[in-house]
Amino acid sequence: MILPRQKTPDLSVNVIEGDRFDIDAVSSPRGVLICVYRGLHCPICATYLKTLDKLTPEFAQRDVETIAISGDGEERAAGMAAQLETRALRIGYDLPLSTARAWGLYLSTSRGKTSIGIEEPPLFPEPGVFLVRPDRSLYYSYIQTMPFVRPDFRELLKALDNVIEKNYPARGEYDGPV
Repeated sequence: MILPRQKTPDLSVNVIEGDRFDIDAVSSPRGVLICVYRGLHCPICATYLKTLDKLTPEFAQRDVETIAISGDGEERAAGMAAQLETRALRIGYDLPLSTARAWGLYLSTSRGKTSIGIEEPPLFPEPGVFLVRPDRSLYYSYIQTMPFVRPDFRELLKALDNVIEKNYPARGEYDGPV
């Protein structure tokens, strides 16, 4: 488990449009919002990422970059980007399963075709949302075992406004005896 205020694991993935995302190269003053999604096979992911795409300019106004990442290969990631008609959200792909696990994400095995008729990969990460500061320290995380009931990005924006205004510290950092 990654604790708040601690350095996050390495993260470097290809991005649709030919560039690359590397967590060491984040340049936004308040860091990056990383949304790991299940993949093209997930209809809930598509709806969720459409919202993040629409709100990406608002995160940028708060000096926070955004990226959505999956374990899908380039072709499936491009399919998701096309389905979303992305305008602002970067779509990363080829997330190694070992990296997903290092970030504390749960992994699932394929159950065949989903409700939209797309085959699940043999093994893929379940969703997670991370807000990482420019020094790579974890500020916020939300990790799931299922695709349902995800954090609302609009609420996250409101919380971010409060965090900025009050210089609110990352919480959940205690790792001592209980």
